[in-house]
Amino acid sequence: MTIKMYDLAGADPAVRFSPYCWRIRMALAHKGLEVETIAWRFSDKDAIAFSGQGLVPVLRDGDTIVHDSWAIAEYLDKTYADRPRLMDGEQGRALASLVRHIAQNVLLTPIAKAIIMDLFHALAPGDQPYFRDSREKRFGMALEKFQIAPDAALAQMTIAVSPLRALLKEQPFLNGRHPAWADYCLFGSFMWARNVSDVALLAPDDPVYAWREQMLDLFDGLARKSARAAG
Repeated sequence: MTIKMYDLAGADPAVRFSPYCWRIRMALAHKGLEVETIAWRFSDKDAIAFSGQGLVPVLRDGDTIVHDSWAIAEYLDKTYADRPRLMDGEQGRALASLVRHIAQNVLLTPIAKAIIMDLFHALAPGDQPYFRDSREKRFGMALEKFQIAPDAALAQMTIAVSPLRALLKEQPFLNGRHPAWADYCLFGSFMWARNVSDVALLAPDDPVYAWREQMLDLFDGLARKSARAAG
């Protein structure tokens, strides 16, 4: 039975941009598992009520329901232990957890400042009021004031990725010679930006830029071929 995943979509249902959903898209490809992605929007809370909460990704694997990207990754490694692992042992899990926290607590804010209005305009009209209200409460200001200029965004990102840049000068992937969950955690944040905005977050000579290009080409270009918001 094909795994089903509820995946955040924009006004164009083909445009999928959630950083957390992209973690799982890459993780499923890493495992070689087929998935049917179901377009979901913020206004579709009833569609995932069966999961007991209101956020995606939500995975339905037969009779099993799992939500939260970290919990899904752990489920995939436990359930499909015969396939390539996302986190190899205690050390692999610790590295992945560190990168997860860097992605969520260090990188998402400067990325959001760079793309917030592009993201807003990529949303379905029915999702825009919820998004504006919830994010303006979180940021304490209007979306338009939260947005920063592209050059300022690039400067902030250059600082934010500095520890990862140092690591990627020494090895091709965060996980070492081959990508795994740590890489997918970080990569999801860049896919969030890529599929809704043309703002340049990385300079072409940055090792993180080269790493991102490699990630885009994985699994027969799964991420590179994904739909991007128009305009």
